[in-house]
Amino acid sequence: MVDTVPHPYSIEVSPLAKPEGHFQWAIRRSGKLSERSDRPHRSEAKAHESAMEAIERALKPNAASGRR
Repeated sequence: MVDTVPHPYSIEVSPLAKPEGHFQWAIRRSGKLSERSDRPHRSEAKAHESAMEAIERALKPNAASGRR
């Protein structure tokens, strides 16, 4: 599975001390922290998948703003 992270975003996945064996992610845009996971993920792959979903949400036009 190769997911390409769109420029200018990057994903950092790191292990958590507690709960042990779980992972968190951080999304950076042009090197600056944009978003961080709010819950632990059971695997590195699940954390990366969750981060990609967050990036996809960030790239979609905001439907709640009423713009068309």
